[in-house]
Amino acid sequence: MPGAPIAGPEKSIKRRIDEALIDAKRARPVLEQVGSKWSILILSVLCTKPSRFNEIMRRLDGITHKALADALKRLERNGLVRRDVLPTAPVGVEYSITPMAETLREPFAALYQWAMDNGAAMESAQEEYDRKGSISMAQAS
Repeated sequence: MPGAPIAGPEKSIKRRIDEALIDAKRARPVLEQVGSKWSILILSVLCTKPSRFNEIMRRLDGITHKALADALKRLERNGLVRRDVLPTAPVGVEYSITPMAETLREPFAALYQWAMDNGAAMESAQEEYDRKGSISMAQAS
């Protein structure tokens, strides 16, 4: 019934979402770390399997060596990535996700699927916006 109070388990889920959105001061620093430019993509790569630096770099077209190194250090500092030195010659390093980062697998999969499902619509919206902007600019001249 519209307007009826939410009861049962739905109430606690809705309350938690509302509280999380209100408590932006606490959530913002965490979301900035997890949602930074490369973090989601790096963690998504590592969710599939542990990988070495160059393998991650190959899978993330466009990332620079410095950006990847900095992001991996930040993710390791935040407890999301584990760095294991391998007993090889020359010494190798493998990165993997931690149990805490494992809890991001499902939300990242949903976000990735959303991106795949809505990428074309977003491109169309951008083109429409740009077209309207160029029409407005022409009319102002």
